[in-house]
Amino acid sequence: MADNYRMKFKSFYDDTMIKYAGNSTPVIHAVLNREFCRLLGDNDPYRDEKKQSNQTTLQLYHKFRKELLESMNPFGMALRLAIAGNIIDYGAPGDFDIHATIQKVFSTDFAIDHSVQLEQRIKSAKNILYLGDNAGEIVFDKLFIELIMHPGLTFAVRGSAVLNDATASDAQEVGMDMVADVINNGYDAPSTILSECSTEFLEVYNNADLIISKGQGNFEGLMFENDPRIFFLLMVKCDVVAEKMGVTKGNFVVYNKTI
Repeated sequence: MADNYRMKFKSFYDDTMIKYAGNSTPVIHAVLNREFCRLLGDNDPYRDEKKQSNQTTLQLYHKFRKELLESMNPFGMALRLAIAGNIIDYGAPGDFDIHATIQKVFSTDFAIDHSVQLEQRIKSAKNILYLGDNAGEIVFDKLFIELIMHPGLTFAVRGSAVLNDATASDAQEVGMDMVADVINNGYDAPSTILSECSTEFLEVYNNADLIISKGQGNFEGLMFENDPRIFFLLMVKCDVVAEKMGVTKGNFVVYNKTI
């Protein structure tokens, strides 16, 4: 039975790669994910991994919240934790170790560092849209959001389950709805594809003074937007994105294309 599923999905994969050649990776992921879920008869096959990721990072939450309150540079620390959380990604090749990544992010310079400008923009922005990425990771996003304490911040999740990306239920599970308004983008790609997002999401997007885009998936969806409002926060997890950004795989970046 398993071999039959593999053969069916392999055939669909090959056809999809031909049919959607020229489309972005997140769009192709969305198409493949729908078929994968259909074959399994499960619309959220990563639910257990997402729950485990949320619980693992929630166990770290109080430890790091206390350290943030005692930090000489709480903004910098919270920002680094948020970026470290980006390692929690079941859609990227290879295993991940959140503890090792946290240690690395505290001892490594950002390959691109526009964090000073980001902090300034946060202070002057009336409305902020924060684009979430993966389950588990969003606990560290929550710490960062609590630290900046911005009254006009909206946190966006995926429109429905795809890979281990965060949905509205994940945001509620970690208490994100207690620190920000939570919306979904109306689309099931592991990214933010503006042409496919809901009208409700686009209204918030267009009205934002500042857009904080977390993760490689959101970067892939928005990298051709020459929008001064967008700051990309991520760990670079593949050679293609590394080349596009002019950095090395494994680097951490805070990046605004217009700076």
